[in-house]
Amino acid sequence: MSEQVVASKLTAQAAAQGNALIKLLVFSLALAIVPISSYFLSRDYVWGGNTTWAAFTAAGSAQLILVAFIVVSVLEDQRERSEVEATKAKKSH
Repeated sequence: MSEQVVASKLTAQAAAQGNALIKLLVFSLALAIVPISSYFLSRDYVWGGNTTWAAFTAAGSAQLILVAFIVVSVLEDQRERSEVEATKAKKSH
């Protein structure tokens, strides 16, 4: 019986690590693609060739992606903590 519990815990941990890796890859790709795209698109279509404002736009988009990553990470951590607390509460009863 204890071997099954250990195996299920390992499987849950592997799934959580896989989800974290996927999120990291998605945000890494976004951090590589979005600022460069926003630079060129805003330079040509928004700022009329002004490279300074296009650079500000690219820097802002990079900051937004970083903030989004932090928010997603904090929300995921809070969800995991509430699940652990619920599990502990079940075991104590």
